[in-house]
Amino acid sequence: MAGTVTVPGSSVPSTPLLKDELDIVIPTIRNLDFLEMWRPFFQPYHLIIVQDGDPTKTIKVPEGFDYELYNRNDINRILGPKASCISFKDSACRCFGYMVSKKKYIFTIDDDCFVAKDPTGKDINALEQHIKNLLSPSTPFFFNTLYDPYREGADFVRGYPFSLREGAHTAVSHGLWLNIPDYDAPTQMVKPRERNSRYVDAVLTIPKGTLFPMCGMNLAFDRELIGAAMYFGLMGDGQPIGRYDDMWAGWCVKVICDHLSLGVKTGLPYLWHSKASNPFVNLKKEYKGIFWQEDIIPFFQNVTIPKEHDTVQKCYIYLADQVKEKLGKIDPYFVKLADAMVTWIEAWDELNPSAAAALLPLLLRTARPSRGLCQGSSVPL
Repeated sequence: MAGTVTVPGSSVPSTPLLKDELDIVIPTIRNLDFLEMWRPFFQPYHLIIVQDGDPTKTIKVPEGFDYELYNRNDINRILGPKASCISFKDSACRCFGYMVSKKKYIFTIDDDCFVAKDPTGKDINALEQHIKNLLSPSTPFFFNTLYDPYREGADFVRGYPFSLREGAHTAVSHGLWLNIPDYDAPTQMVKPRERNSRYVDAVLTIPKGTLFPMCGMNLAFDRELIGAAMYFGLMGDGQPIGRYDDMWAGWCVKVICDHLSLGVKTGLPYLWHSKASNPFVNLKKEYKGIFWQEDIIPFFQNVTIPKEHDTVQKCYIYLADQVKEKLGKIDPYFVKLADAMVTWIEAWDELNPSAAAALLPLLLRTARPSRGLCQGSSVPL
């Protein structure tokens, strides 16, 4: 069966990878018929569905899936006044699912994303590839020109320091998309017919000190290591900006991962992005962000988190203070966003006792991981 681990010498599939340690988070405003295509891969796992928009609308989920469904009324009931930090009418609402999950890992996907095929015509099990990425180390401190050295058939190239070959814990696995590219509105307008058909069979670690535009439609992460920083900001209804939710989270996460010596991988797996959003609607949501990002990027490139901040929560609160101080000069929105970042951490800690946060410094002081799960294998080494 797809999505399972098969023991060598046996034709009997065993338990799917991380079956009891991973939640799949899906934001939606519509019936989830797209899950039928993903059934062979997702059915063994627990789903957390965050319904955006009108909470009185009934969302239909195909039979046979184990799931919990939250709407805006549930968010208000569970978080009370702190619900103000969760975006409305924006896919950023998905981060509520991260908060209420009790699993170690999260995979999140949009409801217009379907199963893609590799160049041989085989269905791509995106979830399994994400898991392999997360369970193998990253190499943020020195770039390996053969990309991921932990993948079967690859290794560290000549000249790679032996002292760095054990790697760092992987906190984030960032997947890509075929068909509809993840473009901003101006690029959509210039290239309305462009489609991505280029499948690159590669995974690489994003180097320390390098930012990237994180896309939330095909993303997995270690919730215990970095979940408290996976806040998708204040976007959508009532806010002057949208469509920057995942990128904001990505910039915050990358800066914190660099500070805590954690890794971020990008590349495989691919999925099929089926629907192009309206570029004129997107431009209305993005236009302030297009200008603001010219200040936001230098801010994240230059921010330095003090050494004594040794948990994700401490790092994130520090970033919130810096956002208010440095970016608040650009627009009052950033003061509001900084306050929401603090509220997010308060709500996270209320729903998630700080045991994981307390364990992180201990984890980072322990020996770095061995090769763990080889990318080309379904069996831990």
